Amino acid sequence: MPSKQIIKPAKSAPAVGPYNHAVRIGDLLFCAGQIPLDPATGNLVAGDIKAQTERVLENVKTILDDQKLTFANVVKSTVFLTNLADFAGMNEIYSKYFTSDFPARSTIQVAALPRAASVEIEVIAHY
Repeated sequence: MPSKQIIKPAKSAPAVGPYNHAVRIGDLLFCAGQIPLDPATGNLVAGDIKAQTERVLENVKTILDDQKLTFANVVKSTVFLTNLADFAGMNEIYSKYFTSDFPARSTIQVAALPRAASVEIEVIAHY
């Protein structure tokens, strides 16, 4: 059985709880859900769903970059929205990061997210 490797990119905002940014096991990378935290300040970014989605995906990109992966390596994503009416705005930004050979995806409306974020995205990537 492959060993578990904890991933904590130096350029990421600190985790807001008892979890890691990502865990690698074998040829899979499991990324924790990312919310729109500015890594420079640790604060939630201001703005609408598009601004928040962009920050979230930049945070995902930081984790992928740390592991020398790209969005093309992502095989599954899960999007959590506090308002499903934000789907179109989120999807507009999402489609700038995932441009072809899209991963499988689930999108779920939730009652609330940490720090009152409007969006959280988690991914699984393959090396």
